[in-house]
Amino acid sequence: MPFSRLATATTPTVHIGLGLAAVGRPGYINLGREADLPAERTVDALRTRTHDLLDAAYAQGVRYFDVARSYGRSEEFLADWLGARPDIDDVVVGSKWGYTYTADWSTDAERHEVKDHSLATYERQRAETAELLGDRLDLYQIHSVTPDSPALTDKELHAGLAEAAAQGLTIGFSTSGPAQADAVRAALAVTVDGEPLFRTVQSTYNMLETSAAPALAEAHDAGLTVIVKEGMANGRLAEPHAPQALKAVAAETGLGCDAVALALILRQPWAGVVLSGAATLNQLASNLHAAVVDLDEDQLTRLATLVEEPQAYWERRGQLPWH
Repeated sequence: MPFSRLATATTPTVHIGLGLAAVGRPGYINLGREADLPAERTVDALRTRTHDLLDAAYAQGVRYFDVARSYGRSEEFLADWLGARPDIDDVVVGSKWGYTYTADWSTDAERHEVKDHSLATYERQRAETAELLGDRLDLYQIHSVTPDSPALTDKELHAGLAEAAAQGLTIGFSTSGPAQADAVRAALAVTVDGEPLFRTVQSTYNMLETSAAPALAEAHDAGLTVIVKEGMANGRLAEPHAPQALKAVAAETGLGCDAVALALILRQPWAGVVLSGAATLNQLASNLHAAVVDLDEDQLTRLATLVEEPQAYWERRGQLPWH
């Protein structure tokens, strides 16, 4: 397991990873993007921003970097960064397949990505990822598995993934939607020749959306590394959008709402890596303070009142515009 490398690290930020969804393409659904990124979001501008973030994250102890085929040029940007730093050999790199980026570097495209979990898409995107990341890729995840995903039942696909695993690639999956727990449990039951196929799971979990927690605990107990995405609820837990209860707790800690939001996730015993989706250096620095946030029982109780029903949470997420 590539994540065993992280177990030997002693920096407090080692359990925080950097996801490049927000900076690998000009449009995304995070709140506040209009102020976070340059007005002219050229490929070169976002490449530079991505490299600056990777430099800062690595210098501060971050060792997991997360990209995807559908995150615009995120794989390319990360590959460029790694290629220019051949001495860096202690990072873990994860990517995802299953969505195709279709916006052609536009922020107002009718569709930004198309989902397809077929074997043909896996084979095409695996080759595309290999061309960019080569042997630097450690983890390849099925992107956004839901309970009805054919990726859970396609035996030919499972055989192809198992072959990649036999060649040294770690195979994982990510989830989304109000039935994440069901998807996690269904994926845990997938085996090839009697052996579990998946070794990691990446799910949305934050103080507004906690429904996947029991299933993620089961995945952890089964030996999977759990990666948490969207810990900031696509910006809903950051200033100025954060709920009042979160703002009050953040004021008491003397740190940002984002640090408190991520710290709450780091407290979960099943959370292996918690992703920062920072788009600016200031956001990254603030996110990394999560490693030193100490929350007391009263603060935890107040934050627990913010939990939403999964259906309501995902309906609101689905209404967020691409900026």
